[in-house]
Formats: sequence, C-alpha cells, structure tokens
Amino acid sequence: MRLKVNYIPMIAIHELNGSELRAATAALGEILSQCVNAGASVSFMLPFTPADGKAFFEKVADSADCGERIVLAAFFEGAFAGTVQVLLAMPPNQPHRGEIAKLLVAPAFRRRGIARQLLLRAESAAWRAGKTLLLLDTAEGDAAEPLYRSLGYTELGVVPGYALYPDGRLVGTVFFWKNLAPSN
Repeated sequence: MRLKVNYIPMIAIHELNGSELRAATAALGEILSQCVNAGASVSFMLPFTPADGKAFFEKVADSADCGERIVLAAFFEGAFAGTVQVLLAMPPNQPHRGEIAKLLVAPAFRRRGIARQLLLRAESAAWRAGKTLLLLDTAEGDAAEPLYRSLGYTELGVVPGYALYPDGRLVGTVFFWKNLAPSN
C-alpha cells in the first residue's frame, strides 16, 4: 500500500531589522520593480528599474533604523516573494494609529496566500508597537480590495483620480481602516 502525501508549500514571514533590510534591498527592489512594471499604483512611475527599487528600500532601511516603520518580508520556499511595511511615525495626536504601506507580492508568487499572511503579520507587528488603528489605501478595482474586506477592513470611501498608474493614467483610491483593539 502506498501512502499519498500532499505537498504544502512553505511560506515564511520575517521582520527585517536594519542590517537584514540593507542586505535585502536588491531582492526587495526587484519585487518593487516587478510590481510597478506590472501596473501597481504604489507611488512610482515608469520607467522603473530594480536599481530604482533598491534605492527606495535603502531609504526605507534608514527609516526602519529610526523606528519609524516595520518591514516584513515573505519567503516562498526560501525565495523572496513579497513585502509589506507598517508606518509607525505619526503626528503627536495620533500615537495609536499606523498605516499599512507597500503590500507587494512578486507576480510569480501571487494567488498563494502570501499577501494575506503578510497583512496578518503586519497587524500583529502594529499591535505589538502599540497601534490600535490601521489605515491603508489601494487603487480602485485592485485585486487586493476583497482581501482587505475579508480581513475586517472597513471601506472609508473612494477619492476619484487620487493617484496615477505607473503609465500615467488616473486611478481612484479606496481608503480602508481597521480597529485592532478588542471589542468590549
């Protein structure tokens, strides 16, 4: 008798400290470049190269060193597959609030639950950092909208023409929020 064993791919999420982040800037820059070139509206315009992405993550590393943000990386079977950031540096009257930024999954690794795991870990990291309210935004109609709703994010609204796709077309932006504090 032969046993059938189901193969389950391994996804690991790791919080990167400053030196780990600096060592990963090329890999993370490649993911950012792939996402921008695939049309992701994440603040950058075409042309956008892996070197541009690396330069961005070098600045992110400086910000992480200062405690202004948390950076998580996702690995799929050992390969860099995605990343997300929790922005912690808020105005003095908003110490309880954080923002989710740059939730990116390389196109080759999508549809495997990586974004969901990144976001859940980002929420945990935000909670440990004392944040009870999270905000995020995404391009209107983006595939991530259902993910955010499924994880309990509430749509605040859509601002038409708020941003540009990398190719210069206007796109509306959907804003979401989530309360991390337990309900009474």
